[in-house]
Amino acid sequence: MYSRMEKNFGFVRVAAAVPQMRVADCQYNTTEIKHQITEALQEDVQVICFPELSVTGYTCEDLFFTQQLQQNTLRSLEEICAYTRNQPIIVLVGAPLKVDNNLYNCAFVMTDGEVIGVVPKVNLPNTGEFYEKRWFTSGRAAMEHCANGLQPRIPTIELWSGDVPFGPDLLFVTRDYCFGIELCEGLWSPLPASTQLAIQGAEIIFNLSSSNCVTGKHAFRRQMITQQSARVHCGYVYTSSGIGESTTDLVFSGSTYIAENGDLLEMGERFQMESTMVITEIDIERLRIDRQRNTNFTKDQHGHYRKINVAPIDSEDGFVEPIHRHFCPTPFVPRESDSLSYCEDVFSIQTCGLLRRWQHTHAESLIVGISGGLDSTLALLVSVLTADRLGYNRSQVIGVTMPGFGTSDRTYHNAIALMEQLGVSIHEIPIRDMATQHLHDIGHDLETHDVTYENAQARIRTLVLMDMANKYKGIVVGTGDMSELALGWATYCGDHMSMYGVNAGIPKTLVRCMVRHAAENVFGEEVRRILLDIIDTPVSPELLPPDQQGNIAQITEDKVGPYELHDFFLYYYLRFGFTREKIAYMATLAFDGQYSNEQIHHWLDVFMHRFYTQQFKRSCLPDGPKVVGVSLSPRGDWRMPSDVGEL
Repeated sequence: MYSRMEKNFGFVRVAAAVPQMRVADCQYNTTEIKHQITEALQEDVQVICFPELSVTGYTCEDLFFTQQLQQNTLRSLEEICAYTRNQPIIVLVGAPLKVDNNLYNCAFVMTDGEVIGVVPKVNLPNTGEFYEKRWFTSGRAAMEHCANGLQPRIPTIELWSGDVPFGPDLLFVTRDYCFGIELCEGLWSPLPASTQLAIQGAEIIFNLSSSNCVTGKHAFRRQMITQQSARVHCGYVYTSSGIGESTTDLVFSGSTYIAENGDLLEMGERFQMESTMVITEIDIERLRIDRQRNTNFTKDQHGHYRKINVAPIDSEDGFVEPIHRHFCPTPFVPRESDSLSYCEDVFSIQTCGLLRRWQHTHAESLIVGISGGLDSTLALLVSVLTADRLGYNRSQVIGVTMPGFGTSDRTYHNAIALMEQLGVSIHEIPIRDMATQHLHDIGHDLETHDVTYENAQARIRTLVLMDMANKYKGIVVGTGDMSELALGWATYCGDHMSMYGVNAGIPKTLVRCMVRHAAENVFGEEVRRILLDIIDTPVSPELLPPDQQGNIAQITEDKVGPYELHDFFLYYYLRFGFTREKIAYMATLAFDGQYSNEQIHHWLDVFMHRFYTQQFKRSCLPDGPKVVGVSLSPRGDWRMPSDVGEL
């Protein structure tokens, strides 16, 4: 029996809204807020957040003191609240509220026709263009110091619907998630309110804000929001007042952001004449997994927070497709805008790891097996860049090409040409005769092209490389990548083994990206031409004879499946431990129109089967640097018994 959370894959649909507004015109503002609630309901939004003081406008100034505005505010709040009756949504709106002759800048939490909590703003900006202390009292006034810390001095207030919890110490707990409220300046303070809220259990932070616009502030604010969501492993929903505010001295742009654990999921257009809203899903499962893994993320027992149980009305299905959220099909590959610096970092990590090992061993050379394929190409490029960085002669990098039964003309010529252009030492050691003799010695028929036939060649190549390392006082640089390790697509004691695996932390999709980066940004035109042809060459171990036309007969992805799918599976399984069902669902969205549901489920089954049965190969991996935030090293991110059953 699945829980609602499991059926929803842990996604909570949220919206950040900026309504059209008129300063101090509560009825107009209420109408616009209701319009946006209707729109959100049509999109099956579960929580919608409006800006700070959205009922009145932020720039009312001394009008906040007038009885008429205060009365109009209460009538509007009651109208908005009534509008939520029998509706499956939680609504957060901002409005001023007088309590004990003090005026508070508050966030009202409403659902099913009731106000279930009111959170007053604590951090009141009072410098520069801000003068909030003229009108409002800090929410700290609603708290008092006791022996056990802060306790509510004003635990409840009386509204039209009865007694309502009041204070900055409120957490709202639904059946599926917990959320807290941070008002504007709380994010900008030295100790953001969201930090304590998250420590106490809030998984989503909603920030009702009225931050004005000046040059440079947009980028800085976006950075603050994404960083804070990463710091406390939360979803963060932010909305700020739009251009309907007074422009006497300030302009408000109507900024909206939705972030999750350091990722900016959605950002709305600013300076819009019409009401705007951004909608996406927060992945609660992902957040909980990250919090479980972060041993520093513990609850502060000294804080006092009241938990308000929220029971909004469920929509009929609970989860409605299509999901608004976008999933990148290549999570290991950088965005185009970040590609240059990202790839430079990858090369730096790889070369620093290798140069430290080279220096420590006092080796005189690096030995690299060169096939003309992607992985060996990247390993060779890293070796050359390492030699350059150390000031060594590139001839100390020894490239060894070992033509076998399956070597094609294309890969052979690319291997030789690349080594020539890079200026490394070239050794050609054919293995056909050695493999033939070996297979004969063990009584294997050369016409039987099975796993013995294939793996014998891979192990002979490794033997050659190890002996070359001894002869030239060098170390063997491993070429296998992380995707191959995940699938076990490596020959045990063959290409599985080396003295330092520079690609062990690089998934196949990133290998391709790195070689392209090298072609376009690092090396000259002739090397570029060779690298681009290598990129276009089908991935193959070349252990089976070519076809009659001399073309590669053994295509890896025909056998194990598309690497872009496997890298997607690997990322979400290794990084978050998601269920097969959730990974498959996300993949259908990420690869919509590219792969069918049947194909995705088939290759996911292949991935899972191979991932679990091939752990024994990963349990004895050579050293190699972690690069992309996750690793399969048995000494690092992934530690699993070699004989565990498939989950």
